[in-house]
Amino acid sequence: MDTQPGFQLPPLAAVRVFEAAARHLSFTRAAAELGMTQAAVSYQIRLLEDRVGAPLFHRLTRKVALTEAGQRLAPVLTEALSRMAGAFAALRDDAGGGLLSVTTVLTMASNWLVPRLGRFQEAHPGYTVRVDTMTAKVDFTRGEHDLGIRVGKGLWPGLAAHWLLPVDFAPMCSPALLQRAGGGLRHPRDLLRLPLLWDDADAWQRWFAAAGEAVPASIADEGLRLDSQQMMGQVAKAGQGVALLNPLLFAEELASGQLVQPFPTLLREDVAYYIVYLETRRDIPKIALFRDWLLAEAAETMATRRTSAA
Repeated sequence: MDTQPGFQLPPLAAVRVFEAAARHLSFTRAAAELGMTQAAVSYQIRLLEDRVGAPLFHRLTRKVALTEAGQRLAPVLTEALSRMAGAFAALRDDAGGGLLSVTTVLTMASNWLVPRLGRFQEAHPGYTVRVDTMTAKVDFTRGEHDLGIRVGKGLWPGLAAHWLLPVDFAPMCSPALLQRAGGGLRHPRDLLRLPLLWDDADAWQRWFAAAGEAVPASIADEGLRLDSQQMMGQVAKAGQGVALLNPLLFAEELASGQLVQPFPTLLREDVAYYIVYLETRRDIPKIALFRDWLLAEAAETMATRRTSAA
């Protein structure tokens, strides 16, 4: 491919650093994603700016913003890197056979995805599924993962996104804790007599508001704060508190009686679980196969929920 006379393409390392920094609008988050220091990110961006002869970022107090030149360059490079990753991944698919690498957060993996994978393996024995759990968002252009299940609004540059399951929460606790609640739980406000478990500082206040109860802001300073839904579910099953959990991810515990949901009110979030993958890999057979299987499983999950509600 010819380039303009006298112009040499900049180093790919500098291009990747700029693309990550432009996507995050943060040198710090770009450094974390790429496994570099912030100083190294700044150096690579300066290198690229010297090459193109124009600043690409406005350096502001505690943040950066793209210049006009940066705004022109960023989407082009995101698309180019995505296409490169797709091309290399397609070659790997041809050589690597049926390995499917999926990334998602711990609770989605342990409570919904993994218990269903046996059905996929039985229907498609030629495929091996590897599930990685991590809190940081994966850079799919690196080619290490085929698909992800991600929480958000479905808008990620360069990624195809398919709505999978809603994110909503309801109070849950063990039957034993419910029995210990003096006078029972007749109204949502009665939950304040029990230990509350947290992973979001204001989630309980928002749930109480959805239930029509005004509660003091001080409840955010009480109870036990944990890092994940999975951890809160374990503590709730042990009878140590009431947790706000996604009923779809704890349907088995509710059905078996390990957990109970004392009130039907749901805290409905404006985000959801989405299946994501590189747009350029939409037609890769194994990705399409696993995507369609996930969507079918999610449809069954939602149908079961509607039946239970009826």
